[in-house]
Amino acid sequence: MTPDQRFARRVRAAIVLFVLLFAYFLAADLWMPITPQAQLTRPVLRVAPRVDGQVQHVAVRNNQHVAAGQLLFRLDPEPFRLAVRSAELALEQAGQDNRQLDAALAAARAEQAAARASARELRREGARLGKLVRSQHVSRQLFEQTEAKRQAAEAELAAAGARIAELSAQRGTNGEDNLRLRQARNDLALARLRLAYSEVRAERAGTLSNLQLSVGAFLAAGSPVAALVADEADISADFREKALHQVRPGDAASVVFDALPGDIFDARVGTFDAGVKEGQLEANGDLAAPVVSDRWVRDAQRQRLHVRLDEPLSRPLPSGAKATVQLYPHDSPLAEFCGRLQIALISLLHYVY
Repeated sequence: MTPDQRFARRVRAAIVLFVLLFAYFLAADLWMPITPQAQLTRPVLRVAPRVDGQVQHVAVRNNQHVAAGQLLFRLDPEPFRLAVRSAELALEQAGQDNRQLDAALAAARAEQAAARASARELRREGARLGKLVRSQHVSRQLFEQTEAKRQAAEAELAAAGARIAELSAQRGTNGEDNLRLRQARNDLALARLRLAYSEVRAERAGTLSNLQLSVGAFLAAGSPVAALVADEADISADFREKALHQVRPGDAASVVFDALPGDIFDARVGTFDAGVKEGQLEANGDLAAPVVSDRWVRDAQRQRLHVRLDEPLSRPLPSGAKATVQLYPHDSPLAEFCGRLQIALISLLHYVY
């Protein structure tokens, strides 16, 4: 065989290999899609106090795993205890004020009854004197004096009624529904809540990270002092739109992590994201800005889905750990075999890079 013949044979073999690889790539993208654009994420909570105060005690250390509700640190509780005591005294004062108003109302009603009796008597006396004045048995001066007393008594009666109305408005309703008592109880509940907030506890189980706290430091409400990385993990994977054409929630999947080379974890397709940022329109008043591209074949859009593991990890992984996700959307033994071969090869390659 001449050198030209050997070269031609090699060219034909390369072309055949390229065609086979290209066909395999097209089939794999539809029947056994795979992506290295995946990562494990965990919810990260900013740990911050809800009230101002000076740190009295730090109960944890950096990178420590904590349970939900576990004490992280405590602010000086004395100012909050004093606030609770002040609110308790205010509640007691509100009850005392109500009793004083009850006594004042009783006295005002007694005054009203006396004024009513006096006005009633003076009205009768004025009527009698009016008859006697007309028959000239008494002087008009005495009648006018009695009439003036009657008008004064009527005014006192009206003033007593107004005083009762004023005291009733100040007193409010009786019983536990009284406004003054409800306000005092609300202030007491708020003071007790702030006292409870002086102890900062973990909202959920996780690991503390970047803890920057020391005893004696003064913290303002809402100022973060650490990050709490939750134990719950979510694996998100980005695929080309075409590859997800026949993928449905519940389909089988496999996941390998860069940090755990050689380990293949069984998983299931969970949920699909509703869209990507490029599909989010902002109502900012500007005109549309069409995308300009001189490419004949544009870049494929990627959509995100989430997978959940069927088995626990052999060891905890940090948030942001990179992964590769293999999907099996078809009940085809050949596609499943090739897919598992792909993911097994990638898991072995992770020993190298």
